[in-house]
Amino acid sequence: MERTTLGWINGVIGVVLFSGTLPATRLAVIDLDPFYMTMTRAAVAGALGAVLLLILRECRPLRGDIRPLLVSSLGVVIGFPLFTALALEHITAARGMVFLGLLPLSTAVFGVWRGGERMPMLFWLFAGLGSVFVAVYAIASGGGAAGTGDLYMVAAIAICGLGYAEGGRLSRRLGGWQVICWSLVLSLPATLPVALLMQPDWHGVGVPALAGLAYVSVFSMLLGFIFWYTGLAQGGIAAVGQVQLLQPLLGLLLAAVILGEPVGWDLALVLVAVVACVAGARRASARPVRGEIV
Repeated sequence: MERTTLGWINGVIGVVLFSGTLPATRLAVIDLDPFYMTMTRAAVAGALGAVLLLILRECRPLRGDIRPLLVSSLGVVIGFPLFTALALEHITAARGMVFLGLLPLSTAVFGVWRGGERMPMLFWLFAGLGSVFVAVYAIASGGGAAGTGDLYMVAAIAICGLGYAEGGRLSRRLGGWQVICWSLVLSLPATLPVALLMQPDWHGVGVPALAGLAYVSVFSMLLGFIFWYTGLAQGGIAAVGQVQLLQPLLGLLLAAVILGEPVGWDLALVLVAVVACVAGARRASARPVRGEIV
């Protein structure tokens, strides 16, 4: 199987694991403080990552790798979890999920800027069209003007796109699981003390909140990124990043099943349109950019 195809497969697996993030976060913030949850999920995943690095005897990253690892950590370990947790205090997981439809475009933009990638115009057409479909769905289904939760979600999308691009770029050399593990380990001096100091009254924390915290700590913060960064490195940051268009739609289905949040029939139409855009972006990404020598 060729490398780019493996990249898309790993990307899809990562997105499937990520799709449960906002519903799980919504469950967790019912009983847990968003700051505590952000630091704890990072600390738990960081401890697991450190164990993996020790067991497999990975070499330490080079000095030049520290800065991009810190940028990746700022974006995906701290920034995105914190902003989404704050957002979900104000909006439902279903409304927050549709904002993730803008994440592929954010990832592609940062992939071009930070990763030095070049994509054909047709790719940008499909990427933009897919984002428009999801954005229109968000406006039509959400109702009302943008509020605090919406602004938090926009900030989450911007900083996460940067983190994805930086981590995906570095994964080409270090490997996908190594990048997320080192990003988590580098954040431990900040996340672990805060998590320990902000311990809640566990008698008031229900099982759903604990389950949500466990999911985002293990699957969203570690396992999902192992597949995701590997996919970005294999298939290209901008190209494989378009798979994220499926994340809000899968997440909406999970929000309906797990949280009982209403999802309209029009979701099916948006899903078909978004799948078509992902397929189009994948095909377009395989075409050479005008002026390239192939």
